[in-house]
Amino acid sequence: MTAPVSRRQIVTAPPCVFDHPEFDAHEQVVFGHDEATGLSTIIAVHSTALGPALGGCRMWAYPNPGEALTDALRLSRGMTYKNALAGLDLGGGKAVILADPRRDKTQALLAAFGGQVDRLAGSYITAEDVGISDADMEVVATRTAHVRGIRATGLGDPSPYTALGVFRGIQAALAHRFGSDDPAGRTVTVQGLGHVGMDVARRLHEAGARLTVADIHQPAVERAVAAFGAKSVAADRAHAAEADVFVPCALGAGLNDETIPELGAPIVAGAANNQLAEERHDAALRKRGVLYAPDYAINAGGVISVALGEPGVGDAAIRAKVEAIGDTLARIFRIADESDQPTQAVADRLAMERLAAL
Repeated sequence: MTAPVSRRQIVTAPPCVFDHPEFDAHEQVVFGHDEATGLSTIIAVHSTALGPALGGCRMWAYPNPGEALTDALRLSRGMTYKNALAGLDLGGGKAVILADPRRDKTQALLAAFGGQVDRLAGSYITAEDVGISDADMEVVATRTAHVRGIRATGLGDPSPYTALGVFRGIQAALAHRFGSDDPAGRTVTVQGLGHVGMDVARRLHEAGARLTVADIHQPAVERAVAAFGAKSVAADRAHAAEADVFVPCALGAGLNDETIPELGAPIVAGAANNQLAEERHDAALRKRGVLYAPDYAINAGGVISVALGEPGVGDAAIRAKVEAIGDTLARIFRIADESDQPTQAVADRLAMERLAAL
């Protein structure tokens, strides 16, 4: 078991959250610690303008607390835009737990995290994210009612809905770039084979796409190769593989000064959050002629299911709203071409227009 991050480390990196480059008028940033379980967590509430801040909890072995804070700040802001663009009456927030989900996760630690969420009295509503499953959220729910994406409060695991939205987004990108939304015969590289990435790969395989897959967890690669007849590539070179579409479904900041010049596909459309290392990389993608599906627009299916799902109620209406992600992206692509703007800038503007209309 890795040693827990100390409170001293958290409060000294960086010196002041208000000076952090990713701080964007966040309403609240809470550092939580539980000595008994080793829990160290950061909960960032970016905005509650549209309603309570909904966003998942990510458990990850961050190299240092400063990177964890960066992730929490960026992800929470992204959730504000994602929820606004999806037409949800919810604000944006995010939580991170500084621990290795494969080695450090315990029920006691998850329950302690639930206690931290409960202290915020509903201003933040949590759900699953990287390193956290719907079963883990059931444990969190023993200490707080402010949980979504579990059977008691919704439809359960949101990852199939995220995958559905990403698949529809890929189809929209194919239609915009090639004139047909049919993945059959297209070569697609999927990077990251967790719950969402594996399901996206399955959908693409069933639609007739030729797959190349990558993940840092080799057993997941082996499963995908066997199930989908896929080729494999090293995870850190997946972006450079020659393909029609690159589908990043791992962690963020994968589109940066090093990878953008090496991209082997004219379309980037995947589920990962915060894919752009910096805002300027949006323009860099457009300059290079790459059609980019803004991450928070294409991966909104999960939050839609979490926000709107009700126990015992069918999901037909939710699936329809998730499938409409393709229409949203088609609109973003069209406006980007008409205005000669990068696609992320267009998505940001559409989200901010909804916030400004309050």
